[in-house]
Amino acid sequence: MEEKLKKILLAVARDAIAYYLKNGKKIAISRTDFPISKLWENRATFVTLTINGQLRGCIGSIIPVRPLILDVSDNAVNAAFRDPRFYPLTEREFPLINIEISILTVPEALKFHSPSEMLSKIRPGVDGVIIKKGFYQATFLPQVWEELPDKESFFSHLCLKAGLSSDCFRREGLEVLTYQVEAFSEEDFK
Repeated sequence: MEEKLKKILLAVARDAIAYYLKNGKKIAISRTDFPISKLWENRATFVTLTINGQLRGCIGSIIPVRPLILDVSDNAVNAAFRDPRFYPLTEREFPLINIEISILTVPEALKFHSPSEMLSKIRPGVDGVIIKKGFYQATFLPQVWEELPDKESFFSHLCLKAGLSSDCFRREGLEVLTYQVEAFSEEDFK
């Protein structure tokens, strides 16, 4: 994605959080204000907020169901105010956050016949992973490989995030999908 569009999306994310912080509602975004067609293509995104390198919120969508610019705006607000792991972002914290946007490719099912084959097909640092079993589901963005570079540890943590046992990736019936991201953050432009 062009640098210009990345900067627009980061500004939209920050403006959406600032507007919600001040007004308690979502900002209105129109094609008139942002007439670039790429911003209106349906894309799935995650918005990750950090303060001093520590996670402060991360919310996203896996399937592209709304325009890119609207997905970023909504996910920015949700990461700041609706991530159940954190209290809502405060005015004091707002200037300290770094915003990162990840634009996802469409997830694809990974075909495998055994846990070892599944692990061999996963590319650390490249693949984001979704696991599904029954009503349980979780995902890790490819950036999580930086903290969990070992495949078994990565999958154990992902299983726990989904509410399953830490060895769920070794059992039958697990559905695995992979995707890739284009990630960029405000720090990239400082």
